[in-house]
Amino acid sequence: MSPPPTDFTAFTDIAKRVNNWGRWGPDDEIGTLNLITDEVVREAASHVRSGRRIPLALPLQQDGVQTGMIPGRVNPLHAMVQVNQEIFGPGTVACSDDVVTMGLQAATHWDALTHVSHSGRVYNGRPANTITPHAGATFAGIDKARHIVSRGVLLDIPRALGGRGTDERLPGDHAVTPEDLEAAEELAGIRVRAGDIVLVRTGQIQLCLAGDRHAYAFPSPGLSLRTPEWFHARDVAAVANDTLTFEIFPPEIEDLWLPVHALDLVEMGMPQGQNWNLEELSTACGQTGCYAFLLSAMPEPFVGGTGTPVAPVAIL
Repeated sequence: MSPPPTDFTAFTDIAKRVNNWGRWGPDDEIGTLNLITDEVVREAASHVRSGRRIPLALPLQQDGVQTGMIPGRVNPLHAMVQVNQEIFGPGTVACSDDVVTMGLQAATHWDALTHVSHSGRVYNGRPANTITPHAGATFAGIDKARHIVSRGVLLDIPRALGGRGTDERLPGDHAVTPEDLEAAEELAGIRVRAGDIVLVRTGQIQLCLAGDRHAYAFPSPGLSLRTPEWFHARDVAAVANDTLTFEIFPPEIEDLWLPVHALDLVEMGMPQGQNWNLEELSTACGQTGCYAFLLSAMPEPFVGGTGTPVAPVAIL
């Protein structure tokens, strides 16, 4: 006897409520990044107090976070193509050059709005076949997201939950809810607002930093199906976290894979990031009591890319 079909009603209902297609015009290719206005950036700069800079990226190395679960998404493979080569003749200045082969989403990265599709569509209702084998994303590629700088807000879920979790790491089956996000807001003493980039800490990346990439990958806490509506209501510009899959994995609803990706990227047009190392930032925010900062997270402008490596920096 075959199992009953998966009920997708919850997903389709939320999709209708968070849909931003046409909000910034039929030709818009950057979605919620439109919410990062000049005024938002000016205000974000006012959060710089000490000038302390905290890097949030993982090292780009062959022994990276990828386990082979996603075909073709290889960890960075670094090779030298020149080593002290006097290319202009003996006695001239010598050059050393290198090359890298890697998945654009292999390490700390942004997902472009075209990273996933559903029902044959990508963001703003464009057909999924605008992504081609040779040109990549001909619409809403990561190169269109030219600058991502705004107020960053750390929502430190393990610390906010106190007795329900630990201040270190959420359990692998924890789906982060809007209530969790609001508890983290209360801990931080701030309210997420339009144009913010929200960083959601689960503590999961501690497993990666300890060298256990398989435990890091699965099972993993992450954003629940209910969170896109919360981000939509707050007009958040982008969201990133410290997990491999971004959303709870395995999924909350059996056979409904990557629903949060589809809601965030396709329906809402909100970029999302994964594999961000938020541990040092968590310590710093806890010590200072300040959970808002200037965040620079510029995407590498790979033309047609459906994602990009990023080296974000929080400036306190």
